[in-house]
Amino acid sequence: MWHSLSVQLSLALGQQFEVEEKTPIDGGDINECYAIASGNMRFFVKVNSRDNLPVFEAEAESLRHLANSSEVSIPQVIYLGIIKEKSVLVLDYIPMKQLDAENAYLLGKDLARLHQWGEQLEYGFDIDNFIGTTEQRNSWHRKWANFFADHRIGLQLQLAEEKGMSFGDVESIVEAVKERLNGHQPKASLVHGDLWKGNASSTMNGPIVYDPACYWGDREVDIAMTHLFGGFPEEFYKGYEEVWPLDGGFEERKDLYNLYHMLNHCLLFGGPYLAETEALINKLELN
Repeated sequence: MWHSLSVQLSLALGQQFEVEEKTPIDGGDINECYAIASGNMRFFVKVNSRDNLPVFEAEAESLRHLANSSEVSIPQVIYLGIIKEKSVLVLDYIPMKQLDAENAYLLGKDLARLHQWGEQLEYGFDIDNFIGTTEQRNSWHRKWANFFADHRIGLQLQLAEEKGMSFGDVESIVEAVKERLNGHQPKASLVHGDLWKGNASSTMNGPIVYDPACYWGDREVDIAMTHLFGGFPEEFYKGYEEVWPLDGGFEERKDLYNLYHMLNHCLLFGGPYLAETEALINKLELN
């Protein structure tokens, strides 16, 4: 595979590239990840099965949208395709470290400007994509309550039932979510969509985000997720509030938005997330 990748990268770069170094690196629970090098050129490579190509294609499309905004830093897509029955996504290799206070503050400001950018009037995205490896439907809606209830909570509950996990009557929960969000019609913002601390880092040139699952939605979904799975430094919220303060009622909506990600973690990992998600649904009184 690596020789074939060298050929494809040489074509993409317009200069000779031969994989001379290949180092496995931690890339989460879904993909095989490597740092590769040829002389002074280094890239980050994600590898998965051939069937995973649509996931990589969707990631590349989200990165393209974020790049178009020019408001947040992201890795550049170098190559995307099938090599030796494997799907491959090649990105810039950018040395990173844990998000520190200074970069968290700058990222908060960057994210607020991203959320202000654009003039989209509906909620959705031009393509369906993925949250992790779970389908994320994005057909356009004019009403935020309907989009979030049907395409986020409703779909997750349906997929959970297909895997033998039931959290209550799907239709009743979906209607309860619509009722909870009724009248909340925020600006449609381009959101990262999967913004937990594992998808943001510090670099020599400032903060960077990656592994997006973009769509046009309520900016609060991004802020809500930053409170999950370890959370962001407090400086992040200070930076965000300086550019675009959150609306009243966010605290009441935060858990509702994070229910989406808890349900998805049930689908992806099961285990302890099942009890946590059931507890959250009870807390929200959606049953």
